Amino acid sequence: MKEKIHPEYKEATISCACGAVFKTRSTAGSYTVDICSMCHPFYTGKQKLVDTAGRIERFNRKFGKKEK
Repeated sequence: MKEKIHPEYKEATISCACGAVFKTRSTAGSYTVDICSMCHPFYTGKQKLVDTAGRIERFNRKFGKKEK
């Protein structure tokens, strides 16, 4: 490898909004993320459904099964 052309690869801390903290190495340094593998529904198996202003009901009325 050539000298003095590579970025500095230092220890970094990744912090999630849920409180999880991961230690890794990065050229970008430490930063925070909104969602991680500890709180993402795909990895946890828990579905968080937020219904704001009846959006689900409006969707079901528009695209739901028609009753006979």
